[in-house]
Amino acid sequence: MKLEVISHEPKGFSRPTPILFVHGAWHGAWCWEENFLPYFAEKGYPTHALSLRGHGKSDGPAHYSLIRIADYVSDVAQVVSQLPEKPVLVGHSMGGLVVQKYLEAQAVPAAVLLASVPVKGVLQTTLRIVRRHPLAFLRANLTWSLYPIIGTAELTREAFFSADIPLDRLNRYFNLLQDESYLAFLDMMLFTLPSPEKISTDLLILGAEDDSIFHPEEIEATAKAYNKRPEIFKGMAHDLMLEEKWPIVADRIIEWLGEKGI
Repeated sequence: MKLEVISHEPKGFSRPTPILFVHGAWHGAWCWEENFLPYFAEKGYPTHALSLRGHGKSDGPAHYSLIRIADYVSDVAQVVSQLPEKPVLVGHSMGGLVVQKYLEAQAVPAAVLLASVPVKGVLQTTLRIVRRHPLAFLRANLTWSLYPIIGTAELTREAFFSADIPLDRLNRYFNLLQDESYLAFLDMMLFTLPSPEKISTDLLILGAEDDSIFHPEEIEATAKAYNKRPEIFKGMAHDLMLEEKWPIVADRIIEWLGEKGI
C-alpha cells in the first residue's frame, strides 16, 4: 500500500527516538503538518505523519466505505517498519483507537492518546450526533458515507473547533476534510474496541474541556481503564493540534517524553 508520509527532520541536535502521528476520522497527515511536525522537529524529534489509506495522498480501495480499523492498524505497522527506530506514537481521535489496537500486539517507547476514541467506543458520541443533527445522521446511514456529519463549515466548527476560530482558518480546514469509512465507524462503535489489558506501553492520555466529540468524562473513563490520570486542557476543542493554544498541548507531550528520557 502506497501511503503518504510527511516528515520533518531536526536541523541541529537530533534525538534517537522518532515520533509518528496518526490522524483521526475525516483528516489526513496535513493536520499534523500545520503545527506539530515542525514544532517537534525544532525540539529535536524526527517527526512523521501518515495519511491512512484512502486519506490525503495515500492509495485507497475502490470501495472506500469498506475500510476497517484493522486496515488502518496495518497502515501504522507498515510505516513503523520503515522507520530506523520504534517511534513514539501519537494518535488523535480515531487515530487513538488505531494506536491502541496496534499496541495490543506491539510495544513502542511511549504513546499519546489525544482526544481519543474511548475504550467503550463511540456510542455516546453517535447518540449526541443523532440528537443534534438527525437528518445529517440519516443521510450518513442511507449513503454509507460519514461526510454529511461534517459536511458544512458550521458542522465542522461544531465538531472540531472552538467557537471563536477565525473564519478563514475554519474554511481552509473544512476544505481539507474528506469522507470516512462507514465500516470503520461501526468498528469504533462496537466491533473493534480496545483491550487495555493487552497493552504494556506507557500512555499519556489527553483531552479537551470543550470537546463535542468525546467529552472529558469519556477521556477520564479511558484513563481509568489504563490506571492513568487524564489531563484535560481548558478552553480547547477536539482538534487540539489545530486549536489556537496548540503549543500548550505540544509542550506537555514534550515535557512527558523528557520525564521518560525520550
